[in-house]
Amino acid sequence: MKRKIKIALLRALCIVSAAFTCALVLFLLVYILAKGVPNISWELLTTKRSYMTGKIGILPDILNTVYIIVATLIFVLPLGVGAAVYLTEYAKNKRLVAVIEYAAETLSGIPSIIYGLVGMLFFCQFLGMQTSLLAGALTLVIMNLPTVMRTTQESLKTVPQSYREGAFGLGAGKWRVIRTVVLPSCIDGVITGCILSVGRILGESAALLFTAGTAHALNGFFDGLRSSGSTLTVSLYMYVKEEGEFGVGFAIAAILMVLTLLVNLLAMLVGRAFKRRRNYE
Repeated sequence: MKRKIKIALLRALCIVSAAFTCALVLFLLVYILAKGVPNISWELLTTKRSYMTGKIGILPDILNTVYIIVATLIFVLPLGVGAAVYLTEYAKNKRLVAVIEYAAETLSGIPSIIYGLVGMLFFCQFLGMQTSLLAGALTLVIMNLPTVMRTTQESLKTVPQSYREGAFGLGAGKWRVIRTVVLPSCIDGVITGCILSVGRILGESAALLFTAGTAHALNGFFDGLRSSGSTLTVSLYMYVKEEGEFGVGFAIAAILMVLTLLVNLLAMLVGRAFKRRRNYE
């Protein structure tokens, strides 16, 4: 009887916890969209900030966010996946692997403001990049590299050893086995790391304040990477904290939430496409 009571209490506690979590997420979603969507207009999305007329537009901020996401992923995905493949498939010194894994976990817990300070001193000043989106993207690469590496590494470990042995038995080489058998079997881990990285990039502001800057200039991709630029999160901070434009702040928050949902949906669709392709093959 006591055991049944404990099981019932634990089940009730789990249900209450799940309901509270869902209610909290739903409340935040509805509250931000209700506050932000009425403030979103076509003029806000398609124009840039004008200090002469006082007109507020966030088109440069949207483009800067896209630029910095693309630039960060271009660097972090090959580095993170390559490091994970080496540590899992090639590295023989298990002690060295353990040290690198411990270092990656430690880097994951460092506050982003410290990354911003290091990025400002190294990329902006030492390398002479000045305050630019490229400096911000490289700082975000360092921030997201442990996440991509660890998620890919854990996914590689879930691939059954029999897959590798079967491919080796057919005469395939090491790299061919990794490229055609191991990596397609763990594509979910790579996509998970990509989703987590994009989410962290979209929500990052402290590190970018030091490295990417707060300019609202409208530039192309390559020109934008070489110049200072404000992302959506940095603009949200500047409009709300410095200027008291809470309507614009809620509008940007709603846009960020929609972008996050779209990124997650796109990643899920890509993951399903890879799964169907793998099952077909």
